[in-house]
Amino acid sequence: MKKLLVVIDYQKDFVDGTLGFEKAVTLEESIYNKVNKYLENGDKVLFTYDTHYEEYLQTREGKNLPVAHCIKGSDGHKLYGKLSDFSNLKNTMHYEKKGFGISPEDMLQISNEIGEDINEIELVGVVTNICVISNVVLFQSQYREADIIVDASLCASFDDSLHEKALDVIEGLQGKVINRGN
Repeated sequence: MKKLLVVIDYQKDFVDGTLGFEKAVTLEESIYNKVNKYLENGDKVLFTYDTHYEEYLQTREGKNLPVAHCIKGSDGHKLYGKLSDFSNLKNTMHYEKKGFGISPEDMLQISNEIGEDINEIELVGVVTNICVISNVVLFQSQYREADIIVDASLCASFDDSLHEKALDVIEGLQGKVINRGN
């Protein structure tokens, strides 16, 4: 069985930077361990990077969320903490996304890199109700026969209620949510 782990936007600005929040900090060790497990099994791990530029505040997103974050080249754009150990390792892929989800062009490139015969795609990271759920939909659209799994214990939102609602929606979309607290 071919598996893929997708680590969504576990970047400094979302953990302890401009949009950081306490729950995100607590995920570091467990995400790190999960990435190691996938790599030890010979599976691929994809890291996404929320990526913005200096003119962010003039974009549609910037007008709705007027907090500059994840500016390319800044410390806030980098993977958080120990996850930076995975920056240039075999079987890891790193994709910058300029919005909530991976672009269709990048999704095609990812598919070409890893192939279409992925049976299981697991997602972890932040923010559950924004980027995690957006990428669940995109991976489900590209990999129609793969099991899409979200590890609820390794995802977080600045709003616990929205985190739980997003997990409900993911289940409604036939995604499998594991390690859910309730």
